[in-house]
Order: sequence, then C-alpha cells, then structure tokens
Amino acid sequence: MFRCKTCHANIGNTVRINCAVCQDFDLCVTCFTAGEELDKHKSWHDYRVLEQYSFPLFTEDWGADEEELLIEGAEMHGLGNWQDIAEFIGSKTKEECEQHYMDIYMNSETWPLPDMNVKFKIDDETMRERKRRRVLSADNRPQNPPPKVSQKPLQSLPANHEITGFMPNRMEFEHEYDNEAEHVVKDLEINEPQDPPKDTEMKAIVLEIYNKKLKKRAERKKLIFEHNLLDYRNNKATEEKYKSKEEKELINKIKPFAQVLSKQDFDDLREELLEELSTRIKIEKLQEYRRMGILTENEAVKYEAAKAQKETNRELAARPHNGHVNSTINSDRLAAKYAAKIPPVSVREQQQQSPLSSPYGSKTVPSSSAIKINQRRTPAALNLDDEEGVHLLSEAERKLCENLRILPKSYLVIKETILKEWAKSGGSLRRRQARDLIRIDVNKTARIYDFFIEMGWIRQLSDNTTGGISGNSFGIHNGGNSGGKGGGMTNAFFPFFSHNFKRTRFFTSLL
Repeated sequence: MFRCKTCHANIGNTVRINCAVCQDFDLCVTCFTAGEELDKHKSWHDYRVLEQYSFPLFTEDWGADEEELLIEGAEMHGLGNWQDIAEFIGSKTKEECEQHYMDIYMNSETWPLPDMNVKFKIDDETMRERKRRRVLSADNRPQNPPPKVSQKPLQSLPANHEITGFMPNRMEFEHEYDNEAEHVVKDLEINEPQDPPKDTEMKAIVLEIYNKKLKKRAERKKLIFEHNLLDYRNNKATEEKYKSKEEKELINKIKPFAQVLSKQDFDDLREELLEELSTRIKIEKLQEYRRMGILTENEAVKYEAAKAQKETNRELAARPHNGHVNSTINSDRLAAKYAAKIPPVSVREQQQQSPLSSPYGSKTVPSSSAIKINQRRTPAALNLDDEEGVHLLSEAERKLCENLRILPKSYLVIKETILKEWAKSGGSLRRRQARDLIRIDVNKTARIYDFFIEMGWIRQLSDNTTGGISGNSFGIHNGGNSGGKGGGMTNAFFPFFSHNFKRTRFFTSLL
C-alpha cells in the first residue's frame, strides 16, 4: 500500500509521483502539482510517474498490484487470516485470496517460487476494466455480513477441547514435559570460528542435554497417543468398572508396564491379572468358610449376614452416644434380632474358639450357661504385621490386640488413658470406672483391665470396696472365698462374667 508523504492519502490504486532522488518518497498528483516539499525533498528534484500496474503476472484475473498487496497482507496479518488480507487488498474476497495463494504459491510446479514463464494475451486497458468492475461489485456487497455460527471452535486452543491444555491440530500441549527446557538454549549462539574450543564443547553438551529432554518428551507423547489416554470419557468409564480397593491397587501397580507394552498387550495383561485376583479372592473366601466349619451354601449366607451385622455393631459402638442405657438397650436388641440367624456351635468348638481364653496364657472353662449366652463364633485374629505402631507392643500386648481386633495405636491410647487415670485416682480405679472411661465394647474393656492386672501394672479393686489399694482389699484369694465386702467370688468367677455377659443388669448388679 502506497501513501502520499505529505497528505497521507492512499495512492495504491491510482497514479503516483515517485522522487528519483529521495528514497521511498511518493506523492499524489495533487501534492506534486502544488510543489509540496518535506524534509530533504525539494520540488525541483527529478521524478518518475508510476502508473497503476494492473497487468497480470500469474493469472488473468489477478493483477501485479493485487499480487503485491496479497504478499504484503500475508506478512502483516499472517497466513490463514484471509478475511483481513482480503480487506487489505480491497478487491478480492477471502475465498479468492486463499484459493489463489494455494494454487499459485503452494501448489506451483516450480515451488517454492510461482511459475514465472506464464504469458498472457491481454492488454492493460482490459485488465483495468475488469478490476474496476470487481471493485464496484465489492462496494455493493454488504459490509458486515452476519457471522456464521460454528459448532466447532475455529482455533485449536487449549480451552476449546475436551482435554484442557491439548491442541490437536498442532499435536502439542500447552505445558509440555519439562516445559522450561527451551529456556537454556533460546539465547545460545554458536560461532565456531571465533569461539574458543572449550566454549564450543560446552555449547555442544548443552545441546545434547536438550536433545535428550526432547526425546523424553517425544516418548511421553507417543505413550499418550498409542494408549489413547486423551479419550477421557472412555478411560473414565473403564476405571469405573473396577470399584473394589484391591482392583484399583492392582491397576495402579501395573501402570508402569504401559511404557514397554502396546495398548492391546497392556489391556490383556490387566484383564488376566484382574481375573487372577478375582479367583484368589474366591479361594480365600472358601478357605475362610472351611475354617469356620461351613459346609453348605445356606450356612455361608447366614455367616455372611452375621459377619456384616457384627461390622455394623462395631461401627455403631465406635460412634459417640448419649448414654450408657441407650447403648445397652440397642446392643441387646441387635443381639436378639440376629441371634436366630447365627448357626449353632458345638461345645467343643466353643472351647477351642471361646473368647474366654486369656491372650496371655490363662484358660477358663466356660459353663453351660455361658455357652448359651455366647453363641456367636469368635472372629479370626487380626493380622497386625503391617499396622502402624505394632513395634511398640510386647508379645503379650500384640496377642491381646490380635484377639480383641484392636489396632496398636488405639490400644496405646487406651493404655495411656487407663494408667493415667489409675495414677491420678491413687490406685482406686475400678473396672466399672474403666468401662465408663473407655467408650468401646465393655467386654474388650474388661479383658484389657484384667490384662493390666495380670501384668502387674495396676491392682484390682472391687467396685464395692471403699479405700485404697493396700493389701488384698478386693477380697479374693487363690481359689477360695473372700472375707471382704466383695467376697464370695473366685478368681475364675470374675473373668467368667467379664468375658461373657453383654451389658446385662445381672452383670452390673454382681459388680
């Protein structure tokens, strides 16, 4: 586009006067006839009259001036911005500009240059008349056509795609792996003849490191595209199929193998390992039934129902409640509700699996009444090998926690609470006080209390005894009857009730 240096009028489509002395100095006819002077330009300088060069260069419908405006518009607005380029030319539409550029400059047989040997048999007057008609028709077109509503984004921007940050047209991410790798080499200049050898060697090492980063970046892109990780919805649906904790852990463990396996091989490996995991879980479940003496499917259903209810009761017991009476009533109701669903257990099995056996060696033979009260099977001992804090327990403490299914951290808190309260009360902590102090199953509290007495950490004190802990104040001798206020009970009598009765009024009255 040419403009007059003095009045700044557009003279690209008309005759202009070019100064032969001053460089790039053009004037319109009006300013030239008025003798306008500017800076070093004088009116007496030699000049050239330049007419509008409308002759065709490559096609009959494009003049040389339009070819020049097309190249200048592409440099100013960028290739692909055909609407602005067409407005810059003024006589062409954006479709004509794009088609002409692709045909003449991109698809030329003499690429990268257009074919310069084309000859046309058309005079300048005809070419100017054609251009005049195109300009007039362009003026008659609506200036602001209504914008077309596009269903897809016009630009490949990160925000316009399902995976935020990915630009599919460029196959690039907004933030690449090691995104700052280019910062090291962006200002690197290599001038081998002038640079010292050590500098040249150092720059070569920097470029080698940069190439390694690019290689890692390409490997990650290859993995993403091969395994179709950009298909977010499909991958999300696949992950939702695996809901159990074991399946999710297994999938996370095998993910590194995706780097060395194809997508089909990785999918096959995943499905086969999941099938193996499912088979192992079924085998472990059958082995558990076998250990519990379950032989039929009906017994297995009852066992699972009782097991699920026991977990529910444990969760309810762990929750804070408003009072001891309400929790006692709820426990009795739950026990009565599910007592009929529990399969009967023989006396021999009760003796082998009875919770009355002490975790630290002593044994107690249950009576017939105890067997009737405690009809529920004892759950398997808890495995504490991988639990946190297990190294802080002695062997006896660990065995106690395994039998009572208490985590080491919870046991240590209970231990600290009971021992602190016992020391604060001057050695007068009773079993009932310990039971109210620790809001867990009363049977577990009683067994922990008895364990502390067995280990010699605290001394037993009867609930009916007033006073300290001197001598044998709780009134129990080895195997005989006592002479104190809580007399008439043997050493075997206390564990019997503390292990078997579930928060009953009878148990409370005895203590």
